[in-house]
Amino acid sequence: MTAVENRPQMLAEEFERIALAAEREDVRMEFIQGRIGVKAVPDGDHDEIIRWVMKQCMQQRPDLWLYIERGLRVETYRKGHAKPDGTLAPEGSFAGQGEWADADRAVMVVEVTSYDSDTDRRDRNEKPQAYAETGIPVYLLVDRDSCEVLVHSEPEDGRYVSLVRRPFGKPAVLPDPVGITLDTEAFKAWVR
Repeated sequence: MTAVENRPQMLAEEFERIALAAEREDVRMEFIQGRIGVKAVPDGDHDEIIRWVMKQCMQQRPDLWLYIERGLRVETYRKGHAKPDGTLAPEGSFAGQGEWADADRAVMVVEVTSYDSDTDRRDRNEKPQAYAETGIPVYLLVDRDSCEVLVHSEPEDGRYVSLVRRPFGKPAVLPDPVGITLDTEAFKAWVR
């Protein structure tokens, strides 16, 4: 990337004002690596995957809660803003915080791929880096294109040093501090 490509499109504060206005129009925006991104509105199958992950988290780790589309400050120096499909954190972690919260209590973020042209760049490349830079211990990507889950863990120097891929139907171990074994069989029903 050239110096021009690495330059942010705007300040994080400017993004926050635009994102607030866009939410009134049912558009979900993120600001990662200095660039605005628009998230596709989730489809019903996407929602079912998140519901399934939430159910398993509640059963295996009732001390944690999966917050849906919780706005987080991510990346080095907290200049990015992301709304993961799910953020696993101790109950009450975001009390008193505004729309964009610090991610220091998050033990895992969850993303489910959408059927749009930005998924590869956003969910498979930019977000793992942003979440690792922030120090979030586990990034779970449910990839509906490849029919597998990707468990990113051990953030170090701005990247996850561990990546485990499990096809739908095989259990996926979400390492500590999450400590859950995710049953992925049901995901097979929620892909095109």
